[in-house]
Amino acid sequence: MTAKPLNDLLNWRYATKKMDPSKAVPQDKVDAIVEAIRMAPTSSGTQPFELFVVSNPEIRSKITEAAGGQAQITDGSHLLVFAAWDNYTAERIDNVVDLNVAARGDLPMLHAYYDNLKSNYLPREAEANYAHAARQAYIALGIALVAAAEQEVDSTPMEGFNPDAVDAILGLKERGLRSVVLLPLGFRDEANDWLLPMGKVRKSRDTIVTEVN
Repeated sequence: MTAKPLNDLLNWRYATKKMDPSKAVPQDKVDAIVEAIRMAPTSSGTQPFELFVVSNPEIRSKITEAAGGQAQITDGSHLLVFAAWDNYTAERIDNVVDLNVAARGDLPMLHAYYDNLKSNYLPREAEANYAHAARQAYIALGIALVAAAEQEVDSTPMEGFNPDAVDAILGLKERGLRSVVLLPLGFRDEANDWLLPMGKVRKSRDTIVTEVN
């Protein structure tokens, strides 16, 4: 695999509609995508989500039922489930502080920064905090899409699913998590994917970009 410019990767990838069920994504490629997600930036470095890498066929079949029968979940070999924290808590933020102290030293500025974070986050409604955490998961999703393309692995981001059902299947509520978005991984079925031969459609630069000088 040779390195490609970023825009070439973005032009190569598309929301794959038909995965080839006979082809499994090699573990080294899955690991590379997962590592990119782990390294994704998040607000204040909190990483307020967890990633579930689902290869179990029975579990993926159950999730397919909760996602309107979208076959990429079962035709692909792996399903990534991004699950955000259901709320920010003092314990969760303190764990982030501990990671920082271990890596950077016990600096007063670290404690002051995260004490201020707690004073802002903890009084908020849980739903507002979940929404903020979910946005951080979406940052990681964007990184995942590019990482998959770099590995020449196809992917299809999905919001069309019943989150309560997926939460129940994976036992997320008990872990203080809520499913946000799904990302099946696999390889395109070149003979049967109706979207593959169609051109990529994007707004023009003039339409989507406003320069403020």
